[in-house]
Amino acid sequence: MTAFISVHSKRLRLNMAVQKIIRALTAPSLMALSIAAAQAVEAPVHNYSPAIHTATDLGRVEPSKVINLTVRLKLPNQALFDRTLEAIYTPGSASFHHWLSDSDLQKFAPTHEQLDTVTKELERNGLKVLSFDKNGFSVRVSGTIASVEKAFNTEIHQFAANGKIFRSHVTDAHLSGQADAYVSTVAGLESHTVHPTLKRAVNPKTKKPLATAISVADVEAKGGLSAVITTTILSPPERLKFGAGSTISGTFAGNIYGINFPKIFPDYGPKELQAAYHLQPAYAAGIDGTGQTVALLEAYGYPTAAADANALAKLSGLPQLTAKTFKTVYPEGKPFDPNAGIEEGWDGEIALDIQSAHAIAPGAKIVVVATSGQDSEDFQYSIQYIVDHHLADAVSDSWEEDLDLVAGPYEEESFEQVLAIAAAKGISFQFSSGDGGDNGVGSPIGAAGVPSDAPHATAIGGTAILNQPGGGYRSVSWGDDFQTLDVPGVGVADPSLYASFGYFSGGGGGGESVYFAKPAWQSALPGTGRQTPDISALADPYTGFPTVISSTDCSKTGKLEKCLEPGIGGTSLASPIFTAFWVLANQQAGHSLGQAAPTIAGLGPNRGVVDVLPTNSSGNVIATIKTASGTEHFTAPEIFPGLVPTGEGFTSAIFNNTNAGEIDAIAFGLDSSLTATKGWDNATGYGTPDGYSFIKAAAAYK
Repeated sequence: MTAFISVHSKRLRLNMAVQKIIRALTAPSLMALSIAAAQAVEAPVHNYSPAIHTATDLGRVEPSKVINLTVRLKLPNQALFDRTLEAIYTPGSASFHHWLSDSDLQKFAPTHEQLDTVTKELERNGLKVLSFDKNGFSVRVSGTIASVEKAFNTEIHQFAANGKIFRSHVTDAHLSGQADAYVSTVAGLESHTVHPTLKRAVNPKTKKPLATAISVADVEAKGGLSAVITTTILSPPERLKFGAGSTISGTFAGNIYGINFPKIFPDYGPKELQAAYHLQPAYAAGIDGTGQTVALLEAYGYPTAAADANALAKLSGLPQLTAKTFKTVYPEGKPFDPNAGIEEGWDGEIALDIQSAHAIAPGAKIVVVATSGQDSEDFQYSIQYIVDHHLADAVSDSWEEDLDLVAGPYEEESFEQVLAIAAAKGISFQFSSGDGGDNGVGSPIGAAGVPSDAPHATAIGGTAILNQPGGGYRSVSWGDDFQTLDVPGVGVADPSLYASFGYFSGGGGGGESVYFAKPAWQSALPGTGRQTPDISALADPYTGFPTVISSTDCSKTGKLEKCLEPGIGGTSLASPIFTAFWVLANQQAGHSLGQAAPTIAGLGPNRGVVDVLPTNSSGNVIATIKTASGTEHFTAPEIFPGLVPTGEGFTSAIFNNTNAGEIDAIAFGLDSSLTATKGWDNATGYGTPDGYSFIKAAAAYK
């Protein structure tokens, strides 16, 4: 396994020269890694993470620690499997959308002798077999770090990089003897903690939630959701003056964000979300998800998930979830602690996923698939479980593990191989593309997240939805930037400090993989690597979605209550929204449409997909500042110095941030180095789905 050979189309990874560059860097930035990676076009030289050379080595993992591994075997005729799968997704092919059955897949499987040879070598080194996948492509084992190191002839260390901890082998891993020739990749040798991609609207200064949680009982007493949220994100421009008689005074003119904040928060409830996406014609035609299933892959689960979802459904006039339309499945068994999901922060993620999916596809069944841990191998095993049991044709994954620049070949490949089998069976896995724009890389190269960068994944980016002055809505790329304008009691902010005050709050993830080459359906796109995202949906928490969750946050007595939390978003919201859309398209077609990404690329913008373009608002914030030196005028881009790419259109507004006791400017549509352009772009993919038009176009695509 030392000469790592890809099992799919040509891969991209750091070549030998680039790895020497990385080793020579004592404190390399992600940008430097990105530049180096952009030059690499060769297959990877090693099977461990390239990031171990730049990360902080925290030392060898405790030998007695027990971990799980999934060992995936090489297919005897990988080329034939690849050609078969490509034909299944090629319009006009005789096998287009003719999904492979388990018996079909078994024809591609390794031989019993090969699987037995690998299994015996693992057992010889003290590893215990836990299970085999349904078609004999892999074996899952468990054992101590010491046994794993012995079996794979390597050492396993912990590393710290980019604010995260990950585990990796430090030399090329390989089994001894003939067994090594049969192994393709291993999940679990390298491991990253899986993180939900939920994002809250937060106070720019304190970083605490901007919106206050309200008990559902209080919402009902006030008259319902319309009393606490509004889709009037922006109000007409106003002119505001501050600092009269002070050393610095200012006049600011522009759109107003959240004019009734904090009493009413800018948000889209379920019914408003349906309206923004023009879904009423679909529902009128009976396309509401009936007969379909949305699967949501999560960690742990949490006890009140269904009851919380039903509380929001009641407020919104949606059907109640029942034992027939909702269940939780535990592939690894229930977690030892039933409250693990709450303690690890997954309850908010799970609530958001269920409630937003139910909003778009109210007639669909929902299955929460809950892992018993947050190790990336746990999630890979659960993906395999979904595929083996065909729990759904559409699966939402509102999580990510790390950057494409950081993950090694084993981690990238092990996700891709199980997702390829899913695609062959007609199952579409959607993954959130992330919430940090280019994640600090400073370039799209290598900024893609794992596993959304896998060719057989569908990567979902983010948008903000803004109300139009004349009525209706428009989507812009999700990228929030803030600037301080005035602090009451302190004064108007000195414009010379704009560069230090302004900051990027969050935005949809995307970028170009330095590991995976572009799949055939991306051949017309720029670059050489797999491009993400494929499509986008609402993610901006400042134009977000209210979620109900059982908590003490809104309680007057300290007891657990159902709380409505406005201002929730992230690509955690976008993924279940689009997955529910895909369920509606499957219902329209009368059969599974398989992986969504190739169809999205085939449709392109304007065939049921709205191209998301940068647009300058005529009401963007401008400023006139008077000082002892004279009067200066600042254009909208000058208020956000360093945050606006040259010529990039955006929308900004004045925000009376009473929670922080200051006046801010908020800009929508500025997503780090990722930019929205005509056609596909690395900020929003091909755009955002246009209601029933998208559903019908996707169902009819051939």
